[in-house]
Amino acid sequence: MAKDIEISASESKFILEALRQNYRLDGRSFDQFRDVEITFGKEFGDVSVKMGNTKVHCRISCQIAQPYEDRPFEGLFVISTEISPMAGSQFENGNITGEDEVLCSRIIEKSVRRSGALDVEGLCIVAGSKCWAVRADVHFLDCDGGFIDASCIAVMAGLMHFKKPDITVHGEQIIVHPVNEREPVPLGILHIPICVTFSFFNPQDTEENIKGETNSEISIIDATLKEELLRDGVLTVTLNKNREVVQVSKAGGLPMDALTLMKCCHEAYSIIEKITDQILQLLKEDSEKRNKYAAMLTSENAREI
Repeated sequence: MAKDIEISASESKFILEALRQNYRLDGRSFDQFRDVEITFGKEFGDVSVKMGNTKVHCRISCQIAQPYEDRPFEGLFVISTEISPMAGSQFENGNITGEDEVLCSRIIEKSVRRSGALDVEGLCIVAGSKCWAVRADVHFLDCDGGFIDASCIAVMAGLMHFKKPDITVHGEQIIVHPVNEREPVPLGILHIPICVTFSFFNPQDTEENIKGETNSEISIIDATLKEELLRDGVLTVTLNKNREVVQVSKAGGLPMDALTLMKCCHEAYSIIEKITDQILQLLKEDSEKRNKYAAMLTSENAREI
């Protein structure tokens, strides 16, 4: 992303030479993903994700709306992405690369919404009349590469953390109960898709190499911003813990055969498994923290007579 950023020739040469010698500027190996920090806010569905210097915030919200006419038994789910000027100097004064923002939004939408990660049928209230409209607002706060991966993690963590208000339906009347009166209801999550992005480099810069006739291309996982500016190809794969390939996105660049694609999916699985376990563990800890006084309020406690 942020293709308008200029990088000096000496810095570019240094980074590429380091890659030729199997080194990266941040000390990671080629197949190493940055440490992911996930922080949940006080409200349900408020999530911040930090990967290195990349920061993404996601806010999940919902409201009652009317379903689509051709899908009367399904609720609505919308994902909105916005690159904030605070993400970097290259985004100041409205100088935002539209193509990058649209590409990121489309990949996240394919990975989460179109893959059926959210049970939209469970959002139906009254068939053909009323349903829940769930919205995920993703804000990019700091840019150092990996926006797609970070935003996918943020959206899925937010959906799993979010709870919608409980309701009571009497005919055409719908009563929405406040959170302080009734326990809110979590969303139905069918699977957890996670994105992993591979960047490819052509260090030899030869015609044969570009055509894929040699095997000297370099591939790395989770590129930083400077590495993204120098890459010759990019591949984003989305998988879940069930080893299901949700989506594959490759916007031009160096050619790739089926064997390389399968290898990338295999490498991505171990990362996805680790991130999924991390999300589930953090959700469990957050739930225990919120409910630490619940046992004291239940009538099942032992009473002293």
